[in-house]
Amino acid sequence: MEQYIQRETYLRQLTDRMNNGEVKIVTGPRRSGKSWLLNRIFKDYLLGQGVAEENIIIVSFDMDDEEETGDLTDRQALKSYLYSRITDNAASYYIVLDEVQEVEGFEKIVNGLNAKDNVDVYITGSNSHFLSSDIKTIFRGRGDEVRVWPFSFREFCTNRTEPVSELWKEYYTYGGMPGLLRQRTAEQKVAYLQRLWNKAYLDDVVERHNVKNRDALSTLADALCSSVGSLTNPNRISNVLRNVQNTRIDPETIANYIGYLEEAFLFEGAKRYNIKGNKYFERIKKYYAVDVGLRNAKLNFRQQEVTHIMENVVYNELRMRGFAVDVGVVEAREMRNGKSEYIQYEIDFIASNGTDKYYIQSAFSLDSEEKRQQELKSLLKVDDSFRKIVITGNDIAEYIDAKGVRFIGLFQFLLSGL
Repeated sequence: MEQYIQRETYLRQLTDRMNNGEVKIVTGPRRSGKSWLLNRIFKDYLLGQGVAEENIIIVSFDMDDEEETGDLTDRQALKSYLYSRITDNAASYYIVLDEVQEVEGFEKIVNGLNAKDNVDVYITGSNSHFLSSDIKTIFRGRGDEVRVWPFSFREFCTNRTEPVSELWKEYYTYGGMPGLLRQRTAEQKVAYLQRLWNKAYLDDVVERHNVKNRDALSTLADALCSSVGSLTNPNRISNVLRNVQNTRIDPETIANYIGYLEEAFLFEGAKRYNIKGNKYFERIKKYYAVDVGLRNAKLNFRQQEVTHIMENVVYNELRMRGFAVDVGVVEAREMRNGKSEYIQYEIDFIASNGTDKYYIQSAFSLDSEEKRQQELKSLLKVDDSFRKIVITGNDIAEYIDAKGVRFIGLFQFLLSGL
């Protein structure tokens, strides 16, 4: 059998949801591996479980298959085709509709199929407006989302024999888009990532949202890539673009464009949370790229700050593992210049999944005691009992210090977990 990266995390999420009465909705950016996950990995699993191949019905809407099936982006043609394939009411059928947002009114067909007792429906989509934020409405509360990311570092290392430090350099430069496996040279990888930006992403967002100023959208994407890990909001971005690049985009347009890019799963915004005040700061976020290779390519590989790239990778890894992630701030009253002042201390991430909660600092280097104390100071200002962790780029053996803070090396975190 052909060897490929199994994507075991996502396969497990799919198999855990089989025949649960809900539509399985696989979302994520274009070219992140959603189609391969369902059309190959999940199909191989079903065949291995004894499901007949004719009972696995797959239709991909971003491929030209008209010779065999006709134009199935037409809703009635799609409905006729699918129901013609369901011929045995006593057998179970598994239907996969890939990039289904290309079919106008797809939700009516999907809901109809899902109502049949012997049909299990799986769909993919690359736009969260249709397939994430509106799941409850579109699928009448019977939608179950599986979010797919580009390869994690652990997946990226599969079947590789190079030293982990060399693999890390490649990963933080080119990222984990699955299509890179077919690109052999650095020039091919760069061209592939930039082609994705120009053809698969920006063009899609422009067309979907009827964006009039493509250059402004591209400039905003540059700004978000350049400022990963920095607190910002539409007003600040507007000021930076005006003062630094002499580009005028009003804050409202910027907010809309950011929403479009988030809907395309290209960026995520982490909200800023006041730990002691138990509230969020309005409109202030840190934005992270869904893939650091895409981020670097958008900037023509000009800004290779490994500290910010590491922070972005840690954020993505936490999200891949199912954590909700906020940016933390803890306020403390201290004496400064003879006056008592409130000082804000930043915590890179508050990661929680309902049962576990972690306060996490991402520190590329702890090469001095001063740097170590700097990273600890914010964590030690939090007086609750949840676990506190420092992830460092230094090659260290994991340990817990006298104050209960856990120190773990980056590679151990990425390859083994928390």
